[in-house]
Amino acid sequence: MTKYVIVSDNSLIAEYRRFPLLSFLPAAPTKYIPSAIYNFLKKPYVPATPNGELKYAPYAVRKIEAALLREFDKKDVAVAHPDYLEKFIKDDTEVIAVSTMDPLGLSPLTMSYYALFGGVNEAWVKREWVELIEKINKLRSGKKAKLLVGGPGALEFTMLREEVDKENIDYIYFGEADDIIPELFREIGQDNIDTNLFFKGYFSYDEHMHRFYKKDDKFLTKGLLQRTFPRLDDIPTIVNPSIAGLVEVMRGCGIGCDFCEVTLRPLRYYSLEMIRKEIEVNVRGGYNNAWLHSDEIFGYKHGPNFEPNEEALTELFSMVMSIPGVVRTNPTHGRISIPAGFPELIEKLSKIIKSGPDNWIGIQTGLETGSEELAKKHMPNKTLPLKIGVDGSWAEIVWRGVATETKNYWRSAFTVQVGQAGETPEDNWATVALINQLSNSYIDNRPFEFTVTPMVNMPMGMIRAKEIPKDFLRDDQLAVYYASYRHLAKMALRDAMHDAKGKGPSKLATAEMIRVGGRLMLWVVEKIAKHRGLDIEKVKNYGIKENKITNISELRNLN
Repeated sequence: MTKYVIVSDNSLIAEYRRFPLLSFLPAAPTKYIPSAIYNFLKKPYVPATPNGELKYAPYAVRKIEAALLREFDKKDVAVAHPDYLEKFIKDDTEVIAVSTMDPLGLSPLTMSYYALFGGVNEAWVKREWVELIEKINKLRSGKKAKLLVGGPGALEFTMLREEVDKENIDYIYFGEADDIIPELFREIGQDNIDTNLFFKGYFSYDEHMHRFYKKDDKFLTKGLLQRTFPRLDDIPTIVNPSIAGLVEVMRGCGIGCDFCEVTLRPLRYYSLEMIRKEIEVNVRGGYNNAWLHSDEIFGYKHGPNFEPNEEALTELFSMVMSIPGVVRTNPTHGRISIPAGFPELIEKLSKIIKSGPDNWIGIQTGLETGSEELAKKHMPNKTLPLKIGVDGSWAEIVWRGVATETKNYWRSAFTVQVGQAGETPEDNWATVALINQLSNSYIDNRPFEFTVTPMVNMPMGMIRAKEIPKDFLRDDQLAVYYASYRHLAKMALRDAMHDAKGKGPSKLATAEMIRVGGRLMLWVVEKIAKHRGLDIEKVKNYGIKENKITNISELRNLN
């Protein structure tokens, strides 16, 4: 008997050739990415254990599992492989819980393709979600099992509420739940929700980032008198390995960008012992890398004015590298101001984690804009402890940060936004200028290493209309897309073979597909841009002459 079956969104249980950025592939439209190419690039798939469970599972799923195992026997809980769901969904199953990231294809990245191509969106991530839910509903037909959906993708069902009923979902949970998961599953399974513990509805934020609640019987979140976020002691450590060796080191951010809900979560720092325990679980599962997740790694136990805590960071990374079996590590997210203002810290960390030509440290960074005005308006703390104007312009701070990272073999995966509140065409051209300046810069005669992925802030009315006009993007916004994909194609040509994983024909095929994919995407964007009358030559050269320093041999010359 398995009371509680936990399932992952299919897009989250593939390893995408272990190539940087390929995990974004499910956001691509099915119309433009053939299934044969998609399925090749998506592999390898996470294997199943002999009993049909996932050998490795998304970190969020492992947290749910660990929370349930605090109270229930192992025989009651299964993290099922999607190919073997029939082994677990039986007459006595009470809850089938599905963790998802982008079920309806409404994430900023998915919508960025939607905005570019126009028309009705069907991303691969949405197609896979529909197939999974149809399979689950078929298997639970005539049975008592309730279908519970949660994870970051829960937000999307508040945008397209009709999808909840269409997909026969019983409940969608909203928010962090580590401390109340056993009770949540028990009450859903018994179809008896305690409204003192759980509010039937969800929360959201107004334009001033003030929280408000909306009633809805299909949604659950913590009761209004309950603690909104779990304390550190309430968060369990995983007991089985997570995909890619991912472990959490902190929650919350605190930087305060006005477009980001994460910043409203309280900061909670994992102890070194908690982090060690989770890494050791992954090492025993076969991983020799530790992928350290946070929303802002340089905020780990930060000092006043968000100054990085060098002692805490060096202690953290030194501990990670000291664990038997760990040969490499890298963080998930971090702001660019720290490499810009504290190059000695990055150099010190790089020695600890052994970065080098064969060990590039990937990190996701919210660049968001090249516009100083938008940076000051929407993310004034992004540069802390540096200050725009005092320590250089926003573009100069970014440039110094990328120089430091490239020098020390770190590679930022930047995101930029179009469609921000108060945005002007000049703001987007400033983003084009910054991308071009970075793309044509060198340190120690090595080109700057980074990628840029454009995102779009889509109006709610457009999302609900489910169809976007083909001319949705203005010329200046399309210019940001073109500059981004032009640099991405350059990176793909330069780095695909070096970064592709695998051996022999598989490595060659992956590298060539990435090269071809980069060129093809650029060709498509250029074709769209030319059709709409965008001056391509202007985009290619915009801002480059303003970049006074393009090749330096000593980083200290910048300070």
